[in-house]
Amino acid sequence: MLYLYNTLTRKKEPFKPFRPPAVGLYACGPTVYNFAHIGNLRSYIFEDVLKRVLLWNKYNVKHVMNITDVGHLTSDADSGEDKMLLGARREKKTVWEIANFYTKAFKEDMKKLNLLPPTTWCKATEHIKEQIQLIQILEKKGFTYVAGGNVYFNTAKLNDYGKLALLDRQADAQTQARVEKDPHKKNRHDFVLWFTKSKFPEQAMKWPSPWGPAGYPGWHIECSAMSLKYLGPQFDIHCGGIDHIPVHHSNEMAQSEAALGKKPWVKYWLHNEFLVLAEGKRMGKSEGNILTLAELDKHGFAALDYRYFCLGTHYRHPLMFSREALEGAKQARKKLWERVVELKRAKKGEQAAKGPEKELKKRGEKENLEANMEEDMEESMEEGKTRVHKYLQQFTEQVNDDLNTPQALATTWNLLHDEKLGGQEKYQLLLQFDQVLGLDLKKVRAPKREKVPAGIIKLAEERLQARKQNDWTKADALRQKIQERGYQIDDTLAGYEVKKLTN
Repeated sequence: MLYLYNTLTRKKEPFKPFRPPAVGLYACGPTVYNFAHIGNLRSYIFEDVLKRVLLWNKYNVKHVMNITDVGHLTSDADSGEDKMLLGARREKKTVWEIANFYTKAFKEDMKKLNLLPPTTWCKATEHIKEQIQLIQILEKKGFTYVAGGNVYFNTAKLNDYGKLALLDRQADAQTQARVEKDPHKKNRHDFVLWFTKSKFPEQAMKWPSPWGPAGYPGWHIECSAMSLKYLGPQFDIHCGGIDHIPVHHSNEMAQSEAALGKKPWVKYWLHNEFLVLAEGKRMGKSEGNILTLAELDKHGFAALDYRYFCLGTHYRHPLMFSREALEGAKQARKKLWERVVELKRAKKGEQAAKGPEKELKKRGEKENLEANMEEDMEESMEEGKTRVHKYLQQFTEQVNDDLNTPQALATTWNLLHDEKLGGQEKYQLLLQFDQVLGLDLKKVRAPKREKVPAGIIKLAEERLQARKQNDWTKADALRQKIQERGYQIDDTLAGYEVKKLTN
């Protein structure tokens, strides 16, 4: 059974979708006015793990992600300027050029992080008609008013407004401050559905509407309209960062349930915690402390190093970022890839295990060997099946416990250190685990080797024979000879690996 922590109820619940095995999943996508920073990308890694766990549990996932290319002001509420205008002015381009460029950049980041693409991408600017229609439904039901040239949602008409953020139980000084900046609001939590009078004369993105001059949608109505179109009036899971809870997601929920009369509109709300810097600050563009994948790459960190780093902390816990912590994740992923290379080589060269058989044949012990091998093989296979089942069960229980990736990673390493499991069994289990972890282990390739001189290979083969005969003194002496000639020998599941020493 899969259990997920539901922000709406503040507890972990068994996952029971509306129409199993179908699952509707909506994820708030990027506002495409700048590169996504690694704090943003933590959300998408969490959502990717969620989707993979749903697939692991044999659900048919319809995953919808929006692209916000209009209407998101520099405040999550209704103050500041449109972020798209901000990007256009910064780079001296049109808002359309900005949107196209950063949409492509975001999708490239997704590929680097090995994120599964959504079933449906939907741009806000391509769904203006649906947004206007949804506002008209709210208007007919008496949930709107027009003031100062804008159409507002009247939160006072909804008794349970703010239930997602527990706004009825906690003070919201920030929201109160917003009201003072917008005297047209009747209530402090009211929000704009449609701007008919732009706050900025250079606003380029405008569409005709029933409410007067050409205007543009508020940010919150976009997600409600697009999720309704692609997932229907009720769906299973809505995701995002915890910063979406008090305003954006609360407003989405309010307008959707008011318009559709469906409660719950969404059954499970899942949110990830922030990426936090050493000094305790969250990473964000407004804080001016962002890092992108491209900047990590300049410092020698691959995108999958960052993915591994994120997997090491539960998505509902703050993730403390430092270069040292990321370096630790990089080295751990490197070791994991090296083990995968070893297992793949062992898979190809398992004939090496037949070496002792040849020696025993020479001594006339073939029959005893075959009998013993058959008996040992049956016992080994039975124990192997039991251990494989144990690891699969353990891994499944962990990821099904609200996506506990830190424990799942620990199980992965326990598997690799299990001497009672064969290399082939380990390799196959790793590939299965990676269906959730998403570290692209199937594509791991051994690094290209420099040609090793025949003399070094001869010494390495002599050392391998010495090890098989338990002549450790000779084996150590041969290792020393190999090192003196500028090479390093490492023992592997397949036998050995020789590499040129670097200064």
